[in-house]
Amino acid sequence: MRVVMTSVPARTGRTNEDFTGAVPAAAVLIDGAGIPGTESICRHGVAWYTGHLGGSLLGLPARPPDRALSALLAEAIDRVTDAHRDTRDVASSISPSAAVAVLRVSDGLVEYLVLGDSVLVLDRADGAPLVVSGPREEIVCEPYRSALKGVTEDGEEYRRVLRGLRSNRNRPGGFWVAKDDPRAADEALTGSCPVPGLTGAALLSNGASRRVDLFGLADWPEVLTVLASGGPAEIVARVRRAESRRAVAADDATIAYCTDPGEV
Repeated sequence: MRVVMTSVPARTGRTNEDFTGAVPAAAVLIDGAGIPGTESICRHGVAWYTGHLGGSLLGLPARPPDRALSALLAEAIDRVTDAHRDTRDVASSISPSAAVAVLRVSDGLVEYLVLGDSVLVLDRADGAPLVVSGPREEIVCEPYRSALKGVTEDGEEYRRVLRGLRSNRNRPGGFWVAKDDPRAADEALTGSCPVPGLTGAALLSNGASRRVDLFGLADWPEVLTVLASGGPAEIVARVRRAESRRAVAADDATIAYCTDPGEV
């Protein structure tokens, strides 16, 4: 499998809290959640968490293929949490967390997993692309994001709204992300498709999927066409232009574009 990757921070000089990587039979994308105050309870930070979670996941798909991707994610979350349990309050509402997308080729199947608001798109030879993304975070968080508009950042009202938003993570009725509890992996969206029916796949952080799901400037077939001709960097460039025109704050933008899934 051939994988082309691009990962760009929100702005120059800012730490990129996304991670992407690949091995011959798998690709991983981790979209870190940077929350104000994280550095006060975790000396490692969000980028450390995403890098270690992604690195751990990349080493696990080579294990026997009868292990489900959700089980591999649970193990990776557990490993990373244990790696710095003694240096942070792992259960704090502002401890590092992340959305996850994984693609694995095994025994004639392309398997996938998505946890949180990352996006995975399978380019099917016959039919429309299959788009996999968890809608829960957007649904749950929208009232809080609306409430934050016009509120002074770091003021008491701002902190109150953020506390309410964070209280919805990893709980029934809320939304699920990778954080400190490996049981969150059980809430991931998973599935598989036969390799012969696919021509490629794309894993995108929510900062890279904005051209479709936030700005409505393209659909997924168009994105796949641009990926095939211009690569992930062209998609990110178009997202940045759209953010600039609309005066929308940029986000870390990361894409892993996979082709030739039958060649592993």
